[in-house]
Amino acid sequence: MRIRRKCGCAVDVSRRQILQAGLTAAAAIVVGTPGELLAQNEVAQNQTGSKSSDERTKLALSTAGVRSIDIHAHYYPQSFLDLIAEEGKRFKADYRMTAEGFYLSAPAGSIGPLPTKIIDLKQRIADMDEQGVLMQALSLTTPMVNWADGDFSLKLARTWNDAASDAYRAYPSRFVALMILPMLDPDRAIDELNRAAKLPGMRGVYMGTNVDNHDLDDPLFEPILAKIEQLNLPVFLHPLQTVGGERTKPFYLSNLLGNPFDAAIAGCHLIFGGVLDRHPKLQICLPHGGGTLPMLIGRVDHGAQVRREIKQLHLPQPPSAYMQRFTYDTIVHSKPVMGFLIQEVGAERILLGSDYCFDMGYERPVQFLEQINLTSAKQKMILGENAAELLRI
Repeated sequence: MRIRRKCGCAVDVSRRQILQAGLTAAAAIVVGTPGELLAQNEVAQNQTGSKSSDERTKLALSTAGVRSIDIHAHYYPQSFLDLIAEEGKRFKADYRMTAEGFYLSAPAGSIGPLPTKIIDLKQRIADMDEQGVLMQALSLTTPMVNWADGDFSLKLARTWNDAASDAYRAYPSRFVALMILPMLDPDRAIDELNRAAKLPGMRGVYMGTNVDNHDLDDPLFEPILAKIEQLNLPVFLHPLQTVGGERTKPFYLSNLLGNPFDAAIAGCHLIFGGVLDRHPKLQICLPHGGGTLPMLIGRVDHGAQVRREIKQLHLPQPPSAYMQRFTYDTIVHSKPVMGFLIQEVGAERILLGSDYCFDMGYERPVQFLEQINLTSAKQKMILGENAAELLRI
């Protein structure tokens, strides 16, 4: 994927001009068909009309010069949770709401307590306004849908995709969505891919760095990835079932270390397994700044030169060259690491992310980016220009 570099310049504007520019950007995000555009304009006008002056100012300030787009933001629609509560027990899955938040459990993983704002779109938008984030690309996370049989996995995927599209319909200036698929059943996955790709607001595909311990170069996924490439949809990865086993259970190491290592493992399987060579137009985003892969890519390059297991693959280029095939989010929790990532892969390959609304994410993703020593043009790329091009916003 090539992302065009765009130059930015600083200009002096009044508060009134900033407000007007921000409201125009919020109401005029152009995506999709004329029918979608009409719906966007109608709903956006209703939204901005219902906001207080202070809320509109926050929104305007967040969009001054560029639309801020968060590509790593999780969402649990109530309809999806209710489906698990109603039909999930036969698979040992359950959802329950408590005074401290809700809990979700399934054979592929458990999570909770989580706050209701990860369900409620109005609470979410209030947080986005505080963060200075204009738009989120909504995605699911643990436990996903691949822990059930084929029929129920498909039903779960369709329920989530429909609800995410509904979120876009309700707030087309604030959300787009990344579909989920029943990945262990290629026929059903491709059927849902074809269906969901036509839903309003659907802009990409979301999947695990591995799927039920199947790595992404597994032949099982080849027809799905081929179809995703054909549809020109970006893929956003996220760790779900990570490496480490018993050794990473203490101290939350399964997340602190397991997540970034699993992102690196997924990247290497895509490189060494030939996925990126077979699918030259496939666009894949590695989460958490690419995990440990950017830091270890020199070691991986060396291994490709000296290890028979890799040399026999006859890669057309060294592993480090494939780093330009990925995009990366900003969730690294370190200004020096963020600077290193920008130096290694370029600002044009990095996208704003928050991990909304988990405690391992950013409460202020825009503020973190503002602390990095960047030119105005590079900051705008990361803040939203790169994501806008990738997601066709």
